[in-house]
Formats: sequence, structure tokens, C-alpha cells
Amino acid sequence: MSLFRDDGIVLRTQKLGEADRIITLLTRTHGRVRAVARGVRRTKSKFGARLEPFSHVDVQFFARGSELIGRGLPLCTQTETIAAYGQPIVGDYARYTAGTAMLETAERFTDHEGEPNVQQYLLLVGGLRTLASGERTPGMVLDAFLLRSLAMGGYAPSFEDCAKCGLPGPNRFFSIAAGGVICGDCRVPGSVVPSPEALRLLGALLTGDWPAAEAAESRHVREGSGLVSAYLHWHLERGLRSLRFVEKG
Repeated sequence: MSLFRDDGIVLRTQKLGEADRIITLLTRTHGRVRAVARGVRRTKSKFGARLEPFSHVDVQFFARGSELIGRGLPLCTQTETIAAYGQPIVGDYARYTAGTAMLETAERFTDHEGEPNVQQYLLLVGGLRTLASGERTPGMVLDAFLLRSLAMGGYAPSFEDCAKCGLPGPNRFFSIAAGGVICGDCRVPGSVVPSPEALRLLGALLTGDWPAAEAAESRHVREGSGLVSAYLHWHLERGLRSLRFVEKG
């Protein structure tokens, strides 16, 4: 028997039996964890209200070695709320859809349960905090999160220097398969020519230059979001279900 404790973000929940749920969390030190929370669907359960998507929680888990619990999962035995990001997020459609896409992305970039991914965890916590605060446009928060998730996963796009030969930018062509902008000599079939403003915007979102990003016109924001979505779908090999509901700026 063993107890372990960690803090994490609730990514999603699934019904189990009449009153239980399976909770999927991205935790700081144990990576993605699925656990059973018993009785949380009962109306009098205060425990269940703390284990909703977007919640930042401190959770104690109970595991019984190789013995199966629920479906071979540990139990959530205690939980304390660190930050209830869901309250300001779920009441606003733009924030809710952007946040849902962030949760799905975080789960997709942590494929193996139990493997720590502190960078992705910290990125998600920071992204949800910013989204909940309302300081930034939800679509821009999402695009910045997606770009940085891609970078941490080894798929950082180039928005200035040629992704193939390294020729210093600015370069005008963009190829998803090549990894970002490319020069005229490296141009491949299927390359597109985004506006320089959209490329500058994406570079700013990737590096966290918010003043530059927020100075972009809405048409360039929409163009940039399209590039981010296409780039993400290419590298994940299948799209995010939640991304189709996100409002475009």
C-alpha cells in the first residue's frame, strides 16, 4: 500500500458506476494521472466540486501495489483547491472553448501516464491563470499555449530564419512539413505565403512578447490562428476535437 500526494490540473472526468468518476489530471511530479474519485457525483459531495475540469488542486492518492482499484487506478482520497480557474472560464464562451482546447492539448502532449512533464504542467497552469484573469484575448492565449506546447514537444516552428537551411530572415514562404518559414531556394510544393504581420505575431506569441502580439490587427490574428491550427494538426497527426468550437478573433 502507498500514499502519494501531488498538485495538478484536472483535464477531464468520466462517469464510473452510479456515483464515482475517473479523474484525469496533469500533475507536477507524476505527469498524467488517472484516478478514481468515489462518491463525487452525489449531490452532497463537496469533494466532487473540487475535481472539475480547469481546477488546480492538491490531491492525495492511494494505491495498493499491483492490486486493482476501480479499473486498476489509484484512488483520490483527499483534495484541496489551489485555484478554481473553472469559475471565471466556464461562464464565458470564448474562454471556455479556448481553455477546453488547452486541456485537450496538454493531455495529447503527455501520452504516457506517470512520466513527469513539469514544463507542460507549468505552461498549462500559467495559461489557465492568464485565461481566467481576462487580461488577454482568449484566442491569443490559446495560440501562445499551442505554439509553446509544440516547441516543448520538439516541434518548434520557425517564423524568421529558414527552417531548412537556416538562412536569416525574414523569409516569405511557409511550409508546415518543413517546420515553418523557408527561403526561396528551399521552397517546396504546398508552401504558402503568409503576411509578414501574421508571422511577426506568431513569433511574438511564441516568445511571450505580448505588447507586439496585441498590436496586431484582427485579420492578422485570424491568419495566424489558421497557421497554428494547421501546424498543430500536422504534428499531432489528428486534430483536436475541441479546436473546431474556438472563436476566431
